[in-house]
Amino acid sequence: MPFDTEPRSRGCADASIQAVEVAAYTIPTDAPESDGTLEWHATTIVVVAVRAAGASGLGYTYSSTAAAELVRGALAPAIAGGDAMDVTACDVAMRRCVRNVGRYGAAAAAV
Repeated sequence: MPFDTEPRSRGCADASIQAVEVAAYTIPTDAPESDGTLEWHATTIVVVAVRAAGASGLGYTYSSTAAAELVRGALAPAIAGGDAMDVTACDVAMRRCVRNVGRYGAAAAAV
């Protein structure tokens, strides 16, 4: 059977993004942790849930609470109401909204 190349949302229920929820949790470590270059006493995890078509998708990253603010203030509004099944369109919308904020590699390129 060949792969279905049609968008997954075609013929499905409305997959409009209904909500983007974000939370950041800072968890203290039992003892100082290190990777040999830096020592830290807590780890922060940013968790994002996206709801559409009666389902939720969950993602997370280890980052600063600033990442949660970026999701809440810029990324979530950029995809609100968009088609959750159109990953490319969501990616483009989020990349556009952070164009002047910076992208990965920008700091490394400046060094």
